[in-house]
Amino acid sequence: MDALVRPVVDPTFAGAALAFLFCGASLGTVSGLVPGLHANNFALLLAGIAPSIPADPLLVGVAMLGAGVVHSFLDIVPALALGVPDAATAVAALPGHRLVVAGRGREALRLSAVGSGLAVALAVPFAVPITWLMVRGYPTVRAHLPLLLAAVVVFLVVTESSKRAAVGGFVAFLASAALGVATLDVDPSAPLDAGGVLAPLFAGLFGAPVLVDALGGEGVPPQSDARITMGKRDLGVSATAGSLAGAVVGYVPGVSAAIASVAALPAVPRSEADRGFIVATSGANTANTVFALFALVALGTPRTGVTVAIDRAEVPLALPILLVACATAAACGFALLLLVGDAYLRVVGNLDYTRLSVGVLCLLGCVSYAFAGTFGVGVFVVAAVLGLLPPRLGARRVHLMGVLIGPLMLG
Repeated sequence: MDALVRPVVDPTFAGAALAFLFCGASLGTVSGLVPGLHANNFALLLAGIAPSIPADPLLVGVAMLGAGVVHSFLDIVPALALGVPDAATAVAALPGHRLVVAGRGREALRLSAVGSGLAVALAVPFAVPITWLMVRGYPTVRAHLPLLLAAVVVFLVVTESSKRAAVGGFVAFLASAALGVATLDVDPSAPLDAGGVLAPLFAGLFGAPVLVDALGGEGVPPQSDARITMGKRDLGVSATAGSLAGAVVGYVPGVSAAIASVAALPAVPRSEADRGFIVATSGANTANTVFALFALVALGTPRTGVTVAIDRAEVPLALPILLVACATAAACGFALLLLVGDAYLRVVGNLDYTRLSVGVLCLLGCVSYAFAGTFGVGVFVVAAVLGLLPPRLGARRVHLMGVLIGPLMLG
């Protein structure tokens, strides 16, 4: 007679895993709430010191995943609170900023929490069929990667709102691709061993321009109640579209969660465009974080900074344990977003907005120096100037992902 199989829980390992998970969640909280920092930075630092940590490498991987998942929940908070334009220019702002200007920032935070939470909940049922398909299709994807990435670029350009915006988006793509080719292979000396030019590149392309454009803005106005006004069906459709898009791009090199968000937009109900955008974007962001883990296990290829760090630290790919860590970190991220987000908006709303924006710009410069030295500061400045270009041409900033796509297309 076959023995009855029962799951066994090791209390010592479980306690250690929780301790490492909460440490990672703390790092993800810091990186999520501080503009210019990313969980990738902390994960790569952990990978560098992993050999000296007297613990199972799997626990270090749990901490890395915890940081990545919590960051994907909380990075919406500074995105909403910083870079808010004044009411006169809000129509040209990001959907989240328009909601903040309308006094619906607290609702936007909860929409983001729901989008990210549903992405994790949908990860398990989506994981098996999507991974099965991607494993079988990956050799074809790899063999034709330049063509696939070219198709992504064409998609981003043709989905712009006008011919002028399409031309502007393509120009922004070419310029950012040139910047990527010129800088990505450089290994600058920097104060931090886990340095690299990605930190100043992304801080310059996507962080600094929003702050520069909003200098002199009125900051965060008083916010009304936190009630979600979006219908449940529209909410579910937007979250599912973002999650699916984020899941698929988790397997494709050079294609980010931002691009996944654009791919999900056709499924977002037009009557709830701004709210649906937030839900889909948050879902794509978190799904991309989770499915990058599946890509690492199934294909052996890291797709994000966190999975690169897991690979470098030689973390055992014990998928059940790592998935439990993702789910637990998601619960932490959901709770933290609701606990911290409202206070963050309120505190920022009471500060001198111009001084705050200048201070954050200086912080981004310091982060660039820490990760890439004086070369990084120069890259940050050039990237920031380039990042100002797309909105002035009526285009989305997502075209600036050419900084990664361009070098990959050239091989």
